[in-house]
Amino acid sequence: MREFRFERPGTVADAVRRPAPGTAFLAGGTTLVDLMKLEVMTPARVLDINRLPLRGIDQTRDGLRIGALERMRDVAAHDLVRRRYPMLAQALEASASGQLRNMASIGGNLLQRTRCGYFRDVSVPCNKRAPGSGCPAIEGENRMHAVLGASDACVATHPSDLAVALVALDATVRLRSRAGTRDVALRDFHLLPGTTPEREHDLRPGELVTDVIVPDLGWASRSVYVKIRDRQSYEFALASAAVAVRRDGDTIAEARVAVGGMGTRPWRLPAVEAALAGRPAAEASYTAAAEHATDGVRPLRHNAFKPALMRRTLVRALLELERIR
Repeated sequence: MREFRFERPGTVADAVRRPAPGTAFLAGGTTLVDLMKLEVMTPARVLDINRLPLRGIDQTRDGLRIGALERMRDVAAHDLVRRRYPMLAQALEASASGQLRNMASIGGNLLQRTRCGYFRDVSVPCNKRAPGSGCPAIEGENRMHAVLGASDACVATHPSDLAVALVALDATVRLRSRAGTRDVALRDFHLLPGTTPEREHDLRPGELVTDVIVPDLGWASRSVYVKIRDRQSYEFALASAAVAVRRDGDTIAEARVAVGGMGTRPWRLPAVEAALAGRPAAEASYTAAAEHATDGVRPLRHNAFKPALMRRTLVRALLELERIR
């Protein structure tokens, strides 16, 4: 680990007052500290923000507000989250290990870096870590990599389970800087790699995530998060699905669908949502709608199984909703 300057700002205003290249914010540290040890991230200045008043889980006029420094464990266990947005609790509980969930923050979870092995190995090229150096994953080991949203510069999969559920629910992130506060829809917050995979988020210099806002969606209580992985504990998704459905009797009136483990960012599926609307709540409808999930896929040599797995995961999630009355 390289030498760095460590500070503890006393207020949010102090934290964002002097944006400078090479500054990193430290919350739970479950990603940052690992990557600093590997020298994948080498900030010159680390700001410990854990004393800042960025906590709280409450219902506001705008919807459910979750402070960026809330720990994953506490959000997953919160009664309001479990009752009104069960897919959020399920996504959090499917993430990482119990020890990591005790430490990791909500803001940090959304900002975590990819788990691509080439990104984490400084001895090999990686466009995300060293722009212009190449992407060995395209021709190399790519079983866990993306089939949606990839480019010739990067095929790394977005790692967050929580972000998939939040994208399905049309959540926004609230950002604070010297210039003030702004809200960004989470579906726009994570960027496609294109030719600049090193730019992962719509964060401006010195900007800090302060809150996550989930719109008040009464029927989100009928929602699930299903995660398919190689092992049950502490493993990233091969495929995952966040699904919420509003029914009118036996007919699907409206649906929200997003998938993980498939894209370079959390991937919303509006074509699947449209195919479900107005259809009977039955397996045949789910199977037909899931066919639209793989529009535009770009499989690689070792992950050609993923499109079919994505369709099956979606059908399974929709069938699980049948048990929720």
